[in-house]
Amino acid sequence: MELIQLTTDYELKPFDCGDADLNGFLLNDAKLYAEKNLAFTYLLLGEEGEIIAYYSLLNDKISKRDTNNATWRKFKKMFPHQKHFNSYPAIKIGRFAVSTTYKGQGLGSELMASIKLDVSEKAYYSAFRFLTVDAYLSAVPFYERNDFKMVLSDDDDEHTRMMYFDIVYL
Repeated sequence: MELIQLTTDYELKPFDCGDADLNGFLLNDAKLYAEKNLAFTYLLLGEEGEIIAYYSLLNDKISKRDTNNATWRKFKKMFPHQKHFNSYPAIKIGRFAVSTTYKGQGLGSELMASIKLDVSEKAYYSAFRFLTVDAYLSAVPFYERNDFKMVLSDDDDEHTRMMYFDIVYL
């Protein structure tokens, strides 16, 4: 297996993770996002060059307006008093998908562990404290198994939940 960054001239092969939105992003939008410096996408390739999985990363933040007062107090306790801000820097996993052919083999968790290590090792380019994701409701258990926590336990979005991983715990 090989992990590569998607470039605008890369010839994408068919990919199906079982979710039309995630498939569509990779096949129709990922190159444009890279060209416009909105998000960078990484492909996990198999021995034959097939796309096993992919993820996209972009800049993000956890801000006071994303939380309620109790949750924001919890975030503020992570920092010394003189370092309290209205938001804290993060890197967002904008998309994360594993091919249906490879689901259920633990590759998603292995790739997530790799993402955590890669972004923390490259933090010397730009500081951040959290890894965030807007998880589909069906994917929340996966992210919880990978040590992500809900930003709001009473989030009322019917499709996703904002979650975070504190990079300090690596």
